[in-house]
Amino acid sequence: MADPRCLLAILLLPFAGSLIAAFLPTRSRDLASTLAGVVALAGCAILIAYYPHVADGAVLRYELPWLPTLGLNLTLRLDGFTWLFATLVLGIGALVILYARYYMSAEDPVPRFFAFLQAFMGAMLGIVVSGNLIQIAFFWELTSLFSFLLIGYWHHNQSARDGARMALIVTGAGGVCLLVGLLLLGRMAGSYDVDAVLAARDAIQADPAYLPALILILIGAFTKSAQVPFHFWLPHAMAAPTPVSAYLHSATMVKAGIFLLTLLWPVLAGTDSWYLIVTTTGLATLLVGAWVAIFQQDLKGLLAYSTISHLGLITLLLGLGSPLAAVAAIFHTVNHATFKASLFMATGIIDHETGTRDLRRLSGLARYMPITATLAMVAAAAMAGVPLLNGFLSKEMFLAEALEAHSGTVIDVALPYLATLASAFSVFYSVRFIHQTFFGPPPEDLPHQPAEAPPWMRLPIEILVLACLLVGIVPALTIGPLLASAVQSVLGDRTPTYSLVVWHGFTLPLLMSLIALVGGTALYMIFRDRLNAAERSPLIGRLKGRRTFEAVLGAIVDAARGLHGLLGTRRLQVQLRLLIATALLVGTLPFLRLGYSRGPLVETLIEPVFAILWLIGGACAIAAAWQAKFHRLVALVLVGAAGLATCISFVWLSAPDLGLTQLLVEIVTLVLLLLCLRWLPQRQPDIWPEGRKPLTVRVRRGWDLVVAVAGGAGMAALAYAMMTRPLPDSISRYFVENAYSGGGGTNVVNVILVDFRGFDTLGEITVLSIVALTVFTLLRRFRPAPESIELPDQQRRQNAFDEASEDHAMGDTLVHYLFVPRIIMQWLFPVVLTFALYLLMRGHDLPGGGFTAGIATSIAFLLLYMANGTRLVEASLSVQPVRWIAVGLVCAVATGLAAWLFGYPFLTSHSRYLTLPLIGDIPLASALLFDIGVFAVVVGTTLLMLIAIAHQSIRSPRARKPAAPPEPGGEGGY
Repeated sequence: MADPRCLLAILLLPFAGSLIAAFLPTRSRDLASTLAGVVALAGCAILIAYYPHVADGAVLRYELPWLPTLGLNLTLRLDGFTWLFATLVLGIGALVILYARYYMSAEDPVPRFFAFLQAFMGAMLGIVVSGNLIQIAFFWELTSLFSFLLIGYWHHNQSARDGARMALIVTGAGGVCLLVGLLLLGRMAGSYDVDAVLAARDAIQADPAYLPALILILIGAFTKSAQVPFHFWLPHAMAAPTPVSAYLHSATMVKAGIFLLTLLWPVLAGTDSWYLIVTTTGLATLLVGAWVAIFQQDLKGLLAYSTISHLGLITLLLGLGSPLAAVAAIFHTVNHATFKASLFMATGIIDHETGTRDLRRLSGLARYMPITATLAMVAAAAMAGVPLLNGFLSKEMFLAEALEAHSGTVIDVALPYLATLASAFSVFYSVRFIHQTFFGPPPEDLPHQPAEAPPWMRLPIEILVLACLLVGIVPALTIGPLLASAVQSVLGDRTPTYSLVVWHGFTLPLLMSLIALVGGTALYMIFRDRLNAAERSPLIGRLKGRRTFEAVLGAIVDAARGLHGLLGTRRLQVQLRLLIATALLVGTLPFLRLGYSRGPLVETLIEPVFAILWLIGGACAIAAAWQAKFHRLVALVLVGAAGLATCISFVWLSAPDLGLTQLLVEIVTLVLLLLCLRWLPQRQPDIWPEGRKPLTVRVRRGWDLVVAVAGGAGMAALAYAMMTRPLPDSISRYFVENAYSGGGGTNVVNVILVDFRGFDTLGEITVLSIVALTVFTLLRRFRPAPESIELPDQQRRQNAFDEASEDHAMGDTLVHYLFVPRIIMQWLFPVVLTFALYLLMRGHDLPGGGFTAGIATSIAFLLLYMANGTRLVEASLSVQPVRWIAVGLVCAVATGLAAWLFGYPFLTSHSRYLTLPLIGDIPLASALLFDIGVFAVVVGTTLLMLIAIAHQSIRSPRARKPAAPPEPGGEGGY
């Protein structure tokens, strides 16, 4: 029995290779391509070792505990169908990597390309081998993200940026719909495990939520697989490098939707809703893609629309709902991947060697590149469905299914004719691809002289074309066993009897194929001279998908701007007014409906000292609000006093850990705000006409006072009603009772943060890191008000004193200013760092922890910056806040992953006592490593914002450009 743990290696290898490639030197093209190729081949080797097990119908599963209480584990599964798809992803991926080694220019940052390509490969494998629905949705979004990076790889190209943006928005929006649909599907099945969902067909189709879930899942699949009306993003994605088109748009990304529809076919298919939606969408996509492909002038554009057409064919087969149609869909998925990947790579060679993909400029290339021409013609013939090639077999199965009655609707009557017509269109554009590119007179005025590509660049095409031939000639010996295991894993007991022999006799499907071959060739011979003059496809060429997309985006942006203009404002006062007024409205509704009453508990007399403390804190808060407009420093001091009252209140109410954290946070925020005061715009006193304050201003300020008082009174009434009621049973009792036994610590708050709710904390420090980077970026672009650029008044007076004194040089007073406090602050730096380390190490049992220690360390750096100044500190001390953040996140995640090595769920902690000589037993917990990660993130984020603010003081203001002198000819110039 194969070890299922190797499934994890298949999934992780591409991501590991991507990470390594990202750090390779820019010009190391050979090393990056070799690394990517080894990763793909290693994955293929593991899959080959697994084949004997999945061929017998077994399903290999590997589970890592993640959130077992919610039924969500990291589950990997491999059966015949997923094995076949994973082999396509890795096998064609390896061929594309070899091709890209010779296609990509040495001047490009090729390691970055292979980093993106491997990351996309890993995301695609994640979709294929995932064993639960949530995982599928996660990796689905990853494919959208990495495809965005691959399509926009040549970001200097406007069309590449536009194509990447369009693909990301369309597929990302579909991904959101898919997530909601999968959540509904899991709720109907009672589990998110794929095997459990596949076994709940009757329960799912009988549920009222079946139709909404079906529509949402289909939207997700249709957007990813470029089905009408979401097909328009795929042709614009052709601005990507050709290896990207050969990989994403033949075997992987566009096949993700096909994979999902096939995977869920046993559960979702068989209803009228499935038949009508999927069949009509697939039929429309088949016809529209084939028709538009005929009139394309760009080789990649022709292949893009032919891809859309073939994806519609597969979708149509899945929509028919019959087991034989599902077999044909799986078969054609493999066939299309082989001949379309080879065609894209052949097109890339043509573009690489001639400098153009314009069919109107290409002609007679067979005499210059005969090997490439032969390979491309065989692949195009397979695309057209020529006998003895793989495309013929699956298309004949498609035509046979088109003749069957599936629903008794008009679709059954029209389908044979429309299927034959679409097949003729396929022959039409395939013949045009072959004839106009490789036959005819020699080409003229090409950017490059045509020549054969290097043999290693042609090798991937040769392998794929050989596969087209072998599958077309001896299908039972080549694809037969692989297809049988894939079909059996999808259809199970409903697996039909089918035959892969080449000759079935002279049948009606064969006649339809012959009509399509002859008719398509004849149509090309009749209309070939007119095609080069076509600017767009007739009939539907006026329907511009990109224009519609941009119009919809523009409407959304305009609506958002309208709402912002209606409800938004840049004034903080108005925002606070809306916020508090909304909270008042929402908070008052329950009281109006249910009434208000105090609880049954008897009040206790307040301690006089505590009452005085709160009166002082309240007075400081009110005074700060009163002074905030014109006396910001005074308001800041008063806010600090109010915060200090809060800290003392925490300690008074037996919460020393909260009090300590609040005190340290108050210190850091006050200092950062103090550093920002200089850069705030100067406030001018109000000057009213006739020296009187207008009535509207008095009303507005009076209304603000009423809202503020009402908000405070409402919170007080709510707090009084809750505190006079008994405390209900909550989860807090569990935390208190299990903090030591389950988390190995006696500081309940810290145990909650790093153990019980460690997953929440991991998300919080991730968000904190993102916010810090955002603030840093905004502050780097910040330009202060003109009146803030000048030196502060105090520094100007010091400089004036130095100038007036004969025994002082400029800056002497500044150097000696606050000399003694500066020395004390320098001495405090190691003291505070030691105190922070003490808080970190004791945090699991006593007040402290990673967050508190990180804030304390930030205070040490604040003291150093204030004592020595920005330049001196950074000249003598290497402060790398981004590295602190990165190390902290890696440490926190690694702590969670380490639990998997011992068979426990993610972020499970372990505690024990370590006995040391002379010291005794020392309590240790693995959560300390997670706490160290929190500590590093807090230090890094705080220092990042500190550095951004500090650098404002040493940044030279940007000089204004002098106005250009007027032209001699006056305004207008000439």
